[in-house]
Amino acid sequence: MIRAEINPNEHHEYYGRYLDLVDNSTELIDGFIQGKNQMVELLESIPEEKMSYRYQPGKWSINELIQHLIDTERIFMYRCLRIARNDKTQLAGFEQDDYIIPSEADKKSKTEIIEEFTVNRNNSIVLLKSLSDENLSFIGNANGAKASARSIAFTVLGHDIWHSRIIKERYL
Repeated sequence: MIRAEINPNEHHEYYGRYLDLVDNSTELIDGFIQGKNQMVELLESIPEEKMSYRYQPGKWSINELIQHLIDTERIFMYRCLRIARNDKTQLAGFEQDDYIIPSEADKKSKTEIIEEFTVNRNNSIVLLKSLSDENLSFIGNANGAKASARSIAFTVLGHDIWHSRIIKERYL
């Protein structure tokens, strides 16, 4: 399954800004593997002392931003699983800012945050490998909008790209 197969009616328009960052030729599982490798490479290039850096007061640190990626991926992959199992239950949204302080991300070392990101991504890859293209094409309701399991998964990839660019532009 490739990104080009996603139709605009499979996701809320808000997520288009993330999906548009994913090349149309990107294959889903390869995208998750490559995205993991690129993120780990980026994080490994950042000095440990810079992981708690904020480019402006009130903005997340790099550790918090990565924790946000991890938490969002966990929630989105849960949605992906539920919808891929043809669950028609409306799935709740979440407030990303409410997750940061209790995450205590800045207490984590760079090694710990990379490990958490990597283990979480590997779990997502195993999940995606277990789902058929038909399962991934099922449509459900997430955060009050129609969403296919596959659009949710590809959104995770675009979300990583979005925040990787922010790290490079504002933190480094």
